[in-house]
Amino acid sequence: MGKTLSEKILSDKSGTDARAGDIVIARVDLAFVQDTTGPLTVRQFKEVKHGRLAHPQQTAVFLDHAIPSPSRQLSNDHQFLRRFAEDTGCQVFEGGSGICHQLVAEKFAGPGDVIVGADSHTVTAGGLGAFATGMGSSDIAVVFALGKTWFRVPETFKISINGRFKRWVGAKDLVLHLIGVLGADGATYKALEFDGSTVANMTVPQRLTIANMAVEAGAKVGIFPSDNITRRYLAAKGRSGKYRALRPDADAMYERSIILDASELEPMVAMPHTVDNVTTVKMVSGTKIDQVFIGTCTNGRLEDLAAAAAILRNKKRNRNVRLIVAPASQYVLSQAMRIGYIQTLIKAGAVILPPGCAACLGLHQGVLGDNEACLSTANRNFKGRMGNPEASIYLASPATAAASALTGEITDPREVA
Repeated sequence: MGKTLSEKILSDKSGTDARAGDIVIARVDLAFVQDTTGPLTVRQFKEVKHGRLAHPQQTAVFLDHAIPSPSRQLSNDHQFLRRFAEDTGCQVFEGGSGICHQLVAEKFAGPGDVIVGADSHTVTAGGLGAFATGMGSSDIAVVFALGKTWFRVPETFKISINGRFKRWVGAKDLVLHLIGVLGADGATYKALEFDGSTVANMTVPQRLTIANMAVEAGAKVGIFPSDNITRRYLAAKGRSGKYRALRPDADAMYERSIILDASELEPMVAMPHTVDNVTTVKMVSGTKIDQVFIGTCTNGRLEDLAAAAAILRNKKRNRNVRLIVAPASQYVLSQAMRIGYIQTLIKAGAVILPPGCAACLGLHQGVLGDNEACLSTANRNFKGRMGNPEASIYLASPATAAASALTGEITDPREVA
Protein backbone atom coordinates (compact mmCIF):
# COMPACT_ATOMS: atom_id res chain seq x y z
CA MET A 1 0.00 0.00 0.00
CA GLY A 2 1.32 3.42 -0.98
CA LYS A 3 1.90 6.43 1.22
CA THR A 4 0.64 9.97 1.48
CA LEU A 5 3.08 12.88 1.64
CA SER A 6 2.84 13.02 5.43
CA GLU A 7 3.47 9.29 5.75
CA LYS A 8 6.47 9.52 3.44
CA ILE A 9 8.07 12.43 5.27
CA LEU A 10 7.52 11.04 8.76
CA SER A 11 8.77 7.62 7.64
CA ASP A 12 11.96 9.23 6.39
CA LYS A 13 12.52 11.39 9.46
CA SER A 14 11.69 8.64 11.96
CA GLY A 15 13.40 5.75 10.17
CA THR A 16 10.20 3.72 10.42
CA ASP A 17 7.41 2.53 8.15
CA ALA A 18 5.07 5.27 9.36
CA ARG A 19 1.35 4.96 8.67
CA ALA A 20 -1.63 7.09 9.68
CA GLY A 21 -2.35 6.57 13.38
CA ASP A 22 1.21 5.50 14.27
CA ILE A 23 3.26 7.31 16.90
CA VAL A 24 6.74 8.19 15.66
CA ILE A 25 9.74 10.14 16.92
CA ALA A 26 11.03 12.26 14.06
CA ARG A 27 14.12 14.38 13.48
CA VAL A 28 13.37 18.08 13.12
CA ASP A 29 15.00 20.22 10.43
CA LEU A 30 13.99 23.59 11.88
CA ALA A 31 12.51 24.68 15.21
CA PHE A 32 11.60 28.31 15.79
CA VAL A 33 9.81 30.81 17.98
CA GLN A 34 8.61 34.37 17.58
CA ASP A 35 8.57 37.23 20.02
CA THR A 36 5.20 36.51 21.65
CA THR A 37 5.75 32.76 22.16
CA GLY A 38 9.53 32.81 22.44
CA PRO A 39 9.98 34.02 26.03
CA LEU A 40 7.92 31.14 27.44
CA THR A 41 9.76 28.63 25.24
CA VAL A 42 13.14 29.91 26.38
CA ARG A 43 12.11 29.76 30.05
CA GLN A 44 10.89 26.19 29.54
CA PHE A 45 14.16 25.31 27.80
CA LYS A 46 16.13 26.67 30.75
CA GLU A 47 14.00 24.65 33.18
CA VAL A 48 14.89 21.48 31.28
CA LYS A 49 18.53 22.31 32.08
CA HIS A 50 19.76 20.52 28.99
CA GLY A 51 22.42 23.16 28.60
CA ARG A 52 22.87 23.47 24.86
CA LEU A 53 20.72 23.54 21.79
CA ALA A 54 20.74 20.29 19.85
CA HIS A 55 21.24 22.16 16.55
CA PRO A 56 21.88 25.91 16.91
CA GLN A 57 21.80 26.60 13.18
CA GLN A 58 18.48 24.77 12.89
CA THR A 59 17.00 26.88 15.67
CA ALA A 60 15.67 30.37 15.02
CA VAL A 61 14.18 33.34 16.86
CA PHE A 62 12.07 35.83 14.89
CA LEU A 63 11.18 39.29 16.17
CA ASP A 64 8.12 40.00 14.04
CA HIS A 65 4.85 40.19 15.97
CA ALA A 66 5.47 43.45 17.84
CA ILE A 67 7.99 45.51 15.91
CA PRO A 68 8.88 48.24 16.43
CA SER A 69 8.04 47.41 20.02
CA PRO A 70 4.95 49.25 21.31
CA SER A 71 5.62 48.70 25.02
CA ARG A 72 8.27 48.39 27.68
CA GLN A 73 7.34 44.79 28.43
CA LEU A 74 7.68 43.70 24.81
CA SER A 75 10.98 45.55 24.47
CA ASN A 76 12.25 43.61 27.48
CA ASP A 77 11.05 40.37 25.87
CA HIS A 78 13.03 41.27 22.77
CA GLN A 79 16.13 41.84 24.90
CA PHE A 80 15.59 38.48 26.58
CA LEU A 81 15.39 36.68 23.22
CA ARG A 82 18.44 38.45 21.82
CA ARG A 83 20.47 37.37 24.85
CA PHE A 84 19.25 33.79 24.42
CA ALA A 85 20.39 33.81 20.78
CA GLU A 86 23.75 35.26 21.72
CA ASP A 87 24.26 32.69 24.49
CA THR A 88 23.21 29.64 22.44
CA GLY A 89 24.35 30.52 18.92
CA CYS A 90 20.92 30.13 17.36
CA GLN A 91 19.84 32.34 14.50
CA VAL A 92 17.98 35.56 15.29
CA PHE A 93 16.03 37.69 12.81
CA GLU A 94 15.63 41.25 13.97
CA GLY A 95 12.53 43.39 13.73
CA GLY A 96 11.95 44.52 10.17
CA SER A 97 13.34 41.34 8.62
CA GLY A 98 9.85 40.02 8.11
CA ILE A 99 7.24 37.58 9.37
CA CYS A 100 8.62 34.26 10.61
CA HIS A 101 6.55 32.15 8.20
CA GLN A 102 7.61 34.17 5.16
CA LEU A 103 11.26 34.03 6.22
CA VAL A 104 11.03 30.28 6.79
CA ALA A 105 9.82 29.93 3.18
CA GLU A 106 12.49 32.26 1.82
CA LYS A 107 15.45 30.92 3.81
CA PHE A 108 14.83 27.47 5.29
CA ALA A 109 11.98 25.23 4.14
CA GLY A 110 12.32 22.54 1.52
CA PRO A 111 10.45 19.43 0.37
CA GLY A 112 10.55 16.61 2.91
CA ASP A 113 11.56 18.80 5.84
CA VAL A 114 9.99 18.54 9.27
CA ILE A 115 9.52 22.05 10.66
CA VAL A 116 7.98 22.97 14.01
CA GLY A 117 7.32 26.41 15.41
CA ALA A 118 5.66 27.95 18.43
CA ASP A 119 3.06 29.52 16.17
CA SER A 120 0.01 27.88 14.61
CA HIS A 121 0.71 29.24 11.14
CA THR A 122 3.96 27.27 10.90
CA VAL A 123 1.84 25.19 8.49
CA THR A 124 2.70 27.79 5.81
CA ALA A 125 5.89 25.91 4.87
CA GLY A 126 3.73 23.06 3.60
CA GLY A 127 3.49 25.09 0.40
CA LEU A 128 7.06 23.97 -0.26
CA GLY A 129 6.40 20.31 0.52
CA ALA A 130 7.45 20.40 4.19
CA PHE A 131 5.65 18.68 7.05
CA ALA A 132 5.31 21.89 9.03
CA THR A 133 3.17 22.41 12.10
CA GLY A 134 2.71 24.61 15.13
CA MET A 135 3.30 23.30 18.64
CA GLY A 136 3.12 24.61 22.20
CA SER A 137 6.04 26.49 23.74
CA SER A 138 6.92 23.57 26.03
CA ASP A 139 7.04 21.16 23.09
CA ILE A 140 9.31 23.50 21.15
CA ALA A 141 11.60 23.80 24.20
CA VAL A 142 12.05 20.02 24.11
CA VAL A 143 12.86 20.15 20.38
CA PHE A 144 15.42 22.88 21.09
CA ALA A 145 17.10 20.49 23.52
CA LEU A 146 16.78 17.20 21.64
CA GLY A 147 16.42 18.05 17.93
CA LYS A 148 13.49 15.68 17.60
CA THR A 149 9.89 15.24 18.73
CA TRP A 150 6.99 12.81 18.60
CA PHE A 151 4.02 12.90 16.25
CA ARG A 152 0.91 10.91 15.72
CA VAL A 153 0.94 10.41 11.94
CA PRO A 154 -2.19 12.22 10.70
CA GLU A 155 -4.86 10.79 8.45
CA THR A 156 -5.04 12.70 5.16
CA PHE A 157 -7.75 14.48 3.23
CA LYS A 158 -6.97 14.66 -0.47
CA ILE A 159 -8.01 18.01 -1.93
CA SER A 160 -8.07 17.83 -5.74
CA ILE A 161 -8.38 21.20 -7.48
CA ASN A 162 -8.86 21.49 -11.23
CA GLY A 163 -9.79 24.25 -13.65
CA ARG A 164 -8.60 27.82 -14.17
CA PHE A 165 -9.29 30.72 -11.85
CA LYS A 166 -11.40 33.55 -13.22
CA ARG A 167 -9.87 37.01 -13.37
CA TRP A 168 -9.38 38.46 -9.84
CA VAL A 169 -10.10 35.11 -8.21
CA GLY A 170 -7.21 33.24 -6.61
CA ALA A 171 -5.71 31.17 -3.84
CA LYS A 172 -7.25 33.14 -0.95
CA ASP A 173 -10.73 32.77 -2.41
CA LEU A 174 -10.14 29.05 -2.87
CA VAL A 175 -8.97 28.41 0.68
CA LEU A 176 -11.81 30.47 2.17
CA HIS A 177 -14.25 28.39 0.13
CA LEU A 178 -12.58 25.18 1.31
CA ILE A 179 -12.76 26.23 4.96
CA GLY A 180 -16.44 26.98 4.42
CA VAL A 181 -16.88 23.43 3.10
CA LEU A 182 -14.90 21.77 5.90
CA GLY A 183 -15.84 23.99 8.84
CA ALA A 184 -13.47 25.47 11.42
CA ASP A 185 -12.94 22.05 13.05
CA GLY A 186 -13.72 19.82 10.09
CA ALA A 187 -10.14 18.69 9.56
CA THR A 188 -8.90 18.54 13.15
CA TYR A 189 -5.47 16.84 13.26
CA LYS A 190 -5.76 15.82 9.62
CA ALA A 191 -3.29 16.48 6.83
CA LEU A 192 -4.72 18.40 3.89
CA GLU A 193 -2.86 17.24 0.79
CA PHE A 194 -3.39 19.26 -2.39
CA ASP A 195 -3.17 18.17 -6.01
CA GLY A 196 -4.81 18.63 -9.41
CA SER A 197 -4.24 20.68 -12.55
CA THR A 198 -4.85 23.97 -10.73
CA VAL A 199 -2.19 23.12 -8.15
CA ALA A 200 0.25 22.10 -10.89
CA ASN A 201 0.06 25.65 -12.24
CA MET A 202 0.05 27.50 -8.90
CA THR A 203 2.97 29.69 -7.92
CA VAL A 204 4.70 29.00 -4.64
CA PRO A 205 3.21 32.17 -3.04
CA GLN A 206 -0.27 30.89 -3.89
CA ARG A 207 0.55 27.52 -2.35
CA LEU A 208 1.89 29.22 0.77
CA THR A 209 -1.39 31.13 1.14
CA ILE A 210 -3.43 27.93 1.04
CA ALA A 211 -1.09 25.98 3.33
CA ASN A 212 -1.12 28.91 5.76
CA MET A 213 -4.88 28.66 6.28
CA ALA A 214 -5.09 24.87 6.55
CA VAL A 215 -4.94 25.26 10.32
CA GLU A 216 -8.12 27.37 10.20
CA ALA A 217 -9.97 24.13 9.46
CA GLY A 218 -8.12 22.46 12.33
CA ALA A 219 -5.57 20.66 10.14
CA LYS A 220 -2.23 19.48 11.48
CA VAL A 221 -0.56 20.30 8.17
CA GLY A 222 -1.44 21.59 4.72
CA ILE A 223 1.00 20.13 2.24
CA PHE A 224 1.76 20.34 -1.47
CA PRO A 225 3.83 18.02 -3.68
CA SER A 226 7.11 19.45 -4.89
CA ASP A 227 7.67 19.96 -8.61
CA ASN A 228 9.48 22.20 -11.08
CA ILE A 229 7.69 25.25 -9.68
CA THR A 230 9.10 24.38 -6.24
CA ARG A 231 12.53 23.81 -7.76
CA ARG A 232 12.54 27.17 -9.54
CA TYR A 233 11.45 28.99 -6.39
CA LEU A 234 14.26 27.43 -4.35
CA ALA A 235 16.78 28.19 -7.09
CA ALA A 236 15.69 31.84 -7.13
CA LYS A 237 16.35 31.96 -3.39
CA GLY A 238 19.84 30.46 -3.84
CA ARG A 239 18.77 27.17 -2.25
CA SER A 240 18.77 24.72 -5.16
CA GLY A 241 20.32 22.07 -2.91
CA LYS A 242 17.12 21.91 -0.84
CA TYR A 243 15.07 20.61 -3.75
CA ARG A 244 13.86 17.04 -4.00
CA ALA A 245 10.95 15.71 -5.99
CA LEU A 246 8.23 14.59 -3.61
CA ARG A 247 4.83 13.20 -4.50
CA PRO A 248 2.37 10.83 -2.82
CA ASP A 249 2.16 7.29 -4.12
CA ALA A 250 -0.57 6.60 -6.65
CA ASP A 251 -2.13 4.00 -4.33
CA ALA A 252 -1.93 6.07 -1.14
CA MET A 253 -4.91 5.71 1.20
CA TYR A 254 -6.95 8.81 2.07
CA GLU A 255 -9.60 9.24 4.73
CA ARG A 256 -11.57 11.64 2.56
CA SER A 257 -11.38 13.11 -0.95
CA ILE A 258 -12.71 16.54 -1.90
CA ILE A 259 -12.85 17.77 -5.50
CA LEU A 260 -13.02 21.50 -6.26
CA ASP A 261 -13.44 23.30 -9.58
CA ALA A 262 -11.43 26.52 -9.54
CA SER A 263 -13.30 27.86 -12.55
CA GLU A 264 -16.54 27.98 -10.55
CA LEU A 265 -15.15 30.09 -7.71
CA GLU A 266 -15.95 33.75 -7.12
CA PRO A 267 -14.29 36.31 -4.84
CA MET A 268 -15.00 35.14 -1.30
CA VAL A 269 -15.19 36.74 2.13
CA ALA A 270 -15.22 35.34 5.67
CA MET A 271 -17.62 37.35 7.80
CA PRO A 272 -17.37 38.07 11.52
CA HIS A 273 -16.60 36.33 13.77
CA THR A 274 -15.39 32.96 12.45
CA VAL A 275 -13.25 31.97 9.48
CA ASP A 276 -15.77 29.40 8.27
CA ASN A 277 -18.56 32.01 8.12
CA VAL A 278 -17.93 32.24 4.38
CA THR A 279 -19.93 33.70 1.53
CA THR A 280 -19.28 35.35 -1.82
CA VAL A 281 -18.26 38.99 -1.92
CA LYS A 282 -21.31 39.60 -4.06
CA MET A 283 -23.61 38.56 -1.19
CA VAL A 284 -22.19 41.19 1.21
CA SER A 285 -21.31 43.84 -1.35
CA GLY A 286 -21.97 47.31 0.02
CA THR A 287 -21.06 46.51 3.64
CA LYS A 288 -19.37 49.60 5.06
CA ILE A 289 -15.76 49.31 6.27
CA ASP A 290 -13.47 51.69 8.13
CA GLN A 291 -10.08 50.08 7.49
CA VAL A 292 -8.40 47.86 4.92
CA PHE A 293 -5.32 45.88 5.89
CA ILE A 294 -3.19 44.22 3.21
CA GLY A 295 -0.36 42.03 4.50
CA THR A 296 0.31 39.20 7.00
CA CYS A 297 1.80 35.74 6.56
CA THR A 298 -1.25 34.89 4.45
CA ASN A 299 -1.17 37.66 1.86
CA GLY A 300 1.79 39.98 2.32
CA ARG A 301 3.87 38.60 -0.54
CA LEU A 302 4.98 40.28 -3.75
CA GLU A 303 2.13 38.80 -5.83
CA ASP A 304 -0.35 40.15 -3.29
CA LEU A 305 1.06 43.68 -3.43
CA ALA A 306 1.07 43.43 -7.23
CA ALA A 307 -2.65 42.60 -7.28
CA ALA A 308 -3.46 45.48 -4.95
CA ALA A 309 -1.31 47.91 -6.93
CA ALA A 310 -2.94 46.88 -10.20
CA ILE A 311 -6.37 47.79 -8.85
CA LEU A 312 -5.27 50.98 -7.07
CA ARG A 313 -3.05 52.39 -9.82
CA ASN A 314 -3.92 56.02 -10.57
CA LYS A 315 -6.78 55.90 -8.07
CA LYS A 316 -7.29 57.12 -4.50
CA ARG A 317 -8.63 55.26 -1.49
CA ASN A 318 -12.01 56.31 -0.22
CA ARG A 319 -11.52 59.23 2.16
CA ASN A 320 -13.41 57.40 4.92
CA VAL A 321 -11.17 54.31 4.80
CA ARG A 322 -7.72 53.84 6.33
CA LEU A 323 -5.52 51.72 4.03
CA ILE A 324 -2.65 49.91 5.77
CA VAL A 325 -0.09 47.78 3.93
CA ALA A 326 2.60 45.62 5.58
CA PRO A 327 4.95 43.59 3.32
CA ALA A 328 5.71 40.12 4.64
CA SER A 329 9.49 40.48 4.50
CA GLN A 330 12.30 42.89 3.77
CA TYR A 331 12.84 41.10 0.47
CA VAL A 332 9.19 41.62 -0.50
CA LEU A 333 9.42 45.31 0.45
CA SER A 334 12.61 45.90 -1.53
CA GLN A 335 11.27 44.14 -4.61
CA ALA A 336 7.94 45.96 -4.38
CA MET A 337 9.84 49.25 -4.22
CA ARG A 338 12.05 48.30 -7.16
CA ILE A 339 9.06 47.40 -9.35
CA GLY A 340 7.00 50.37 -8.20
CA TYR A 341 4.18 48.70 -6.27
CA ILE A 342 4.95 50.60 -3.07
CA GLN A 343 4.96 53.93 -4.88
CA THR A 344 1.59 53.10 -6.43
CA LEU A 345 0.11 52.17 -3.06
CA ILE A 346 1.43 55.31 -1.41
CA LYS A 347 -0.04 57.47 -4.18
CA ALA A 348 -3.36 55.73 -3.59
CA GLY A 349 -3.23 56.81 0.05
CA ALA A 350 -1.79 53.74 1.76
CA VAL A 351 0.29 53.82 4.92
CA ILE A 352 3.24 51.42 4.53
CA LEU A 353 4.29 49.61 7.70
CA PRO A 354 7.61 47.81 8.30
CA PRO A 355 7.77 44.12 7.36
CA GLY A 356 6.11 42.18 10.15
CA CYS A 357 2.76 41.05 11.52
CA ALA A 358 1.56 44.62 12.14
CA ALA A 359 -2.22 44.95 12.61
CA CYS A 360 -2.96 41.23 12.36
CA LEU A 361 -2.89 40.34 16.06
CA GLY A 362 -4.00 43.65 17.53
CA LEU A 363 -0.91 44.65 19.52
CA HIS A 364 -0.29 47.89 17.65
CA GLN A 365 -0.20 49.47 14.18
CA GLY A 366 -3.85 49.35 13.23
CA VAL A 367 -5.95 48.54 16.30
CA LEU A 368 -9.63 49.15 15.53
CA GLY A 369 -12.02 51.44 17.37
CA ASP A 370 -15.35 50.40 18.83
CA ASN A 371 -17.92 49.35 16.21
CA GLU A 372 -15.40 49.71 13.39
CA ALA A 373 -15.04 47.14 10.61
CA CYS A 374 -11.85 46.08 8.87
CA LEU A 375 -11.45 44.12 5.66
CA SER A 376 -8.19 42.21 6.12
CA THR A 377 -6.13 39.78 4.06
CA ALA A 378 -5.18 37.94 7.26
CA ASN A 379 -6.25 34.47 8.36
CA ARG A 380 -8.34 35.04 11.51
CA ASN A 381 -11.33 37.19 12.38
CA PHE A 382 -12.50 36.14 15.83
CA LYS A 383 -13.60 38.82 18.29
CA GLY A 384 -10.66 40.85 19.54
CA ARG A 385 -8.19 39.46 17.00
CA MET A 386 -7.19 42.95 15.89
CA GLY A 387 -7.17 44.37 19.40
CA ASN A 388 -10.81 45.28 20.02
CA PRO A 389 -13.65 42.81 20.75
CA GLU A 390 -16.13 45.55 19.87
CA ALA A 391 -14.90 45.64 16.26
CA SER A 392 -15.61 43.39 13.26
CA ILE A 393 -13.16 41.74 10.88
CA TYR A 394 -13.87 40.50 7.35
CA LEU A 395 -11.29 38.33 5.54
CA ALA A 396 -10.73 38.46 1.80
CA SER A 397 -8.10 38.48 -0.94
CA PRO A 398 -5.74 41.39 -1.70
CA ALA A 399 -7.75 42.14 -4.84
CA THR A 400 -11.01 42.39 -2.89
CA ALA A 401 -9.27 44.43 -0.19
CA ALA A 402 -7.90 46.93 -2.71
CA ALA A 403 -11.23 47.26 -4.49
CA SER A 404 -12.97 47.86 -1.16
CA ALA A 405 -10.44 50.52 -0.19
CA LEU A 406 -11.54 52.47 -3.26
CA THR A 407 -15.25 52.38 -2.49
CA GLY A 408 -15.36 52.34 1.31
CA GLU A 409 -17.48 49.20 1.30
CA ILE A 410 -16.95 45.53 0.50
CA THR A 411 -16.63 45.39 -3.27
CA ASP A 412 -16.08 42.70 -5.89
CA PRO A 413 -12.70 43.50 -7.51
CA ARG A 414 -14.17 42.71 -10.93
CA GLU A 415 -16.41 45.76 -10.59
CA VAL A 416 -13.58 48.28 -10.28
CA ALA A 417 -10.58 46.68 -11.98
